[in-house]
Amino acid sequence: MKSYGRYEGKVGRTLADSDPWFEEPPHPGTDKPNVVIVLLDDLGFAQLGCYGSTIATPNIDGLADKGLRYTNFHVTPLCSPTRAALLTGRNHHAVGMRAISNFNTGFPHMTGHISNHAATVAEVLHSEGYATLAVGKWHLAPMEQCSAAGPMDQWPLQRGFDRYYGFLDGETDQFSPSLTYDNHMIEPPATPSEGYHVSEDLIDKAIEFVHDSKGVRPDRPFFLYCAFGATHAPHQSPEKYLDKYRGAFDDGWDVVRERWFAKQLDMGLLPPDTTLAPRNPGVDEWNELPDNQRLLAARLQEAFAAFLDHTDAQIGRLVDSLSDMGQLDNTIITVLGDNGASQEGGPFGVLHEMKFFNGILETPDEAVEHLDEIGGPHSHSNYPWGWAQAGNTPFKWYKQNTHEGGVHVPLVVHWPDGISDAGALRTQFHHVNDVVATIYEALDVRAPTMFRGLEQMPVTGTSFAYSFDEPDEPTRKEVQYFEMVGHRGIWHDGWKAVTRHEAGTDFEDDDWELYHVAEDPSECNNLASQHPEKLDELIAIWWQEADQHGVLPLDDRLIELFRSRFRDNSPHPQNRRYVYRPPMAPLPMQAGAPVGGRSFDMKASVRRVAGDSDHPDLDTECGYEGVLYATGTENSGLTFFVKDGHLVFDYNAFDDHTIVRSNQPIPADAVELGVEVRRANDRSATIGLLINGQPAGSGTAPWLMGTISSVGASVGYDAGSPVSLQYEGPFRFTGDLVKLEIQLVSRPDLEARAAAMRSEMSRQ
Repeated sequence: MKSYGRYEGKVGRTLADSDPWFEEPPHPGTDKPNVVIVLLDDLGFAQLGCYGSTIATPNIDGLADKGLRYTNFHVTPLCSPTRAALLTGRNHHAVGMRAISNFNTGFPHMTGHISNHAATVAEVLHSEGYATLAVGKWHLAPMEQCSAAGPMDQWPLQRGFDRYYGFLDGETDQFSPSLTYDNHMIEPPATPSEGYHVSEDLIDKAIEFVHDSKGVRPDRPFFLYCAFGATHAPHQSPEKYLDKYRGAFDDGWDVVRERWFAKQLDMGLLPPDTTLAPRNPGVDEWNELPDNQRLLAARLQEAFAAFLDHTDAQIGRLVDSLSDMGQLDNTIITVLGDNGASQEGGPFGVLHEMKFFNGILETPDEAVEHLDEIGGPHSHSNYPWGWAQAGNTPFKWYKQNTHEGGVHVPLVVHWPDGISDAGALRTQFHHVNDVVATIYEALDVRAPTMFRGLEQMPVTGTSFAYSFDEPDEPTRKEVQYFEMVGHRGIWHDGWKAVTRHEAGTDFEDDDWELYHVAEDPSECNNLASQHPEKLDELIAIWWQEADQHGVLPLDDRLIELFRSRFRDNSPHPQNRRYVYRPPMAPLPMQAGAPVGGRSFDMKASVRRVAGDSDHPDLDTECGYEGVLYATGTENSGLTFFVKDGHLVFDYNAFDDHTIVRSNQPIPADAVELGVEVRRANDRSATIGLLINGQPAGSGTAPWLMGTISSVGASVGYDAGSPVSLQYEGPFRFTGDLVKLEIQLVSRPDLEARAAAMRSEMSRQ
């Protein structure tokens, strides 16, 4: 017969005149090291104990004590772009990730996913015979494709990983997360009251995946990518960690920043003449703040510290597991952050982060009434600018900015079998796109020029494996550009030019600053006027790098990026009509009907289940109860449900519940249950209930949320924490929910749409 593949044996008429042949699968060799990448989210340069902080991170510190700390390591200013560079070894624009993966602008540098012409390290190592495992945050697929409908070609399993457990969006609730297991959505295995926290769950699965692999194939090394939701908002952790930090930051950010800066100098993490950057605009002197503002800010920082401490404990569990297996010494472990500390908590910080994204300035006087909720399930907190800058000590500015506060982060590398200079520092300049190049060199792996029939972009990162044994060798990195929504920067030979861009202004009007960061890493001494020739030289290099790595066209858009929601080939129909038929997996926010801030109709076609014996306690005429549709969490959301024989709509705007209950019981012959929400110009809304198309009660919501939650919708039950106080748990619908239809009636006014779009980008 015709051969359809490679076969090097001989097939004769009988076994006697035939020679068998067995294809050997790729195998990297039993002595090759395992690789573990631990990625923390929104982690400033100073926030680990081994980088100057007073926050307890003993397990990461332990890795640093037996490995290397890099003091001049850089990333992009935002999460998805850093992840794209980290996993490919290329610059983020080149592989299609200018900003977060929620957007596709129609240009090669912003497709919402990693280019298939840039194989991930998982894809490459998998082809070499490695087991490839991932847990945690992904945020590298177009979010509108992250529902159960897919397409899933940019999900972890399709980009080189054998196993995956985590969440696909940019953030999730730490106590009630949106979870994906391999290629399907699941519910969390436990509840907050049962002690559940997603960081613990991720490490449980990471250990299980490694045990599964090594238990059956002990000869095969593994690659594990562990990307925590921590320390991105919401800052949430178990109560005992919150209690540990009570009062720890009452001295305020000025004192703490000075304390951490002194510790950094003592540790040798900075050149001895480094200056502590002045407070950023909008950060006031701690001692001049009103009492309530200090109370709130201190408690929000406590929540962050508890979150980081708890995350460190989970890293310790993973390290202990590797040690118990005898795998630790021959495992390359890297621990790093994806960008600097976040500015998204605003000047005061927020108890409910989604308020900030709705343009609502939550005052400290309001928030202090709920201090004890901060860090727990009933909060979605983020700290204020002052603590974010303390986290970025000694630098200025934050995440999203191309100054050092946005791009200069910790990097710890631990590999006992490959690094002999335990506990040492490395000062060479390097960038996140260098990590993959380093891994390839350490494993003696060559990146393919063709992969799955596609020509591959060259890996442009510079390996820093040389630094393992050469502490004083100059960096081999020649140049690195930075760009994020118009903010720009360029590093070359110890010098850096950088500019903050104001969206909507001419790029030619940007004010470029010049720093000799080899001596002035905190960017305090602007030398632009003293060395105009050097500044011009660096700006020219920036444009060269921008052209080479696909940065162009320069694009500072945020709001406009959401206008593509209703384009062809998206999950959003042109007629704005959505039809859902349960059972269905939860819908991620960007793939479901966008009901935030706008008018809509919702209709549920229902039937009573004949002879239902599962709910004998229901003596209502309709004979069923439960949630028809819900989106959001206990902190903010909306839910449409049946309770005690009545139809109910609960609009939860940050604990301000507008509850509309039908003025009559649902009759036994009801086949259609509906709600109409109509937005007024002042952002309030009328809510009308309908039973079989007839009015059945009404109410008024004071205002509509543009961005409702980071948790999406569910049909036939309430996934995650319950939106309403009227029921507990998922409160599944016990009747027959044939279908649920949502019709968007009109687009919101420009102000509301703009606020929603700005908030979505800021949230990520």
